[in-house]
Amino acid sequence: MNFIIWIVVGGILGWIASMIMKTDAQQGMILNIVVGIVGALVGGWLLAPLFGTGTINQNDFSIGSLLVSLLGAVILLAIVNLFRRGSPR
Repeated sequence: MNFIIWIVVGGILGWIASMIMKTDAQQGMILNIVVGIVGALVGGWLLAPLFGTGTINQNDFSIGSLLVSLLGAVILLAIVNLFRRGSPR
């Protein structure tokens, strides 16, 4: 059951991050899920120690962990855009 919640929350966070970065038209549902989950990993490595919280990958579904995971997804999309277009937008 935790795995299903992890996928749903990852998909929602990936979708929100793609809306923030204006890449929503290029992505489908599967890519939103991947961006949300991988973005949570990036947020866990970069941002979680700074904010002292976990991420959705650590089964922590608090507001702080959701924000860290969302910021990680936004950072991931900025990095992808940087390599694709030469500018993070």
